[in-house]
Amino acid sequence: MGARTDRRPGTVAPLNAFKEPAMLIQILTHTPFYVWAILAFLVQRGMIAMRDRDLELRKLVMIPAVMLVLSLQDMNAKFGLGGLALAAWALAAAGMALLAGLAGLAGGRRIEAGNVPGHVRVLGSRLPLVMMMAVFFTKYVASVALSVAPQLRHDTLFACAVCGLFGVFNGWFAGRLARDLASYRLLPAGTAAAA
Repeated sequence: MGARTDRRPGTVAPLNAFKEPAMLIQILTHTPFYVWAILAFLVQRGMIAMRDRDLELRKLVMIPAVMLVLSLQDMNAKFGLGGLALAAWALAAAGMALLAGLAGLAGGRRIEAGNVPGHVRVLGSRLPLVMMMAVFFTKYVASVALSVAPQLRHDTLFACAVCGLFGVFNGWFAGRLARDLASYRLLPAGTAAAA
């Protein structure tokens, strides 16, 4: 691919990878296999989350923990875990966790007493799939942007925007988990004791 010469010196080329089919194909073919494996895992977990199911209480932590690890690992690799990027993540995560927790209280319970001792019944929802895809594609698009324009790694606004998005997603998972744990405490005493 030849470099475009119609720009003024010192300007950055626009990120138009998704407008040029050859570049899009190159991006997709150069994506490591493990990235597609992560996507497949998240889609599978999201599809499971769409159905009502019985599971152990401790398993409610699994997806929020995976999303947190994916976000923090990506933030560290791209921008480091410090400074304004981490502050943007923390503020967004705290704000969204509060909103998700409060919205959940108004919207009713997501978990009920399970049919099996030591388990809870989790009501299905499409939202976990949507949020998992949001984390994945934020991570993917940010990686593509940095490979096309590496100088963005030092752009504070870009770093804060990406980390803030991760914070929103992680905060949603954390707020929902906190709401579920609060609902669990209100379940009949026999269910809580068995879990």
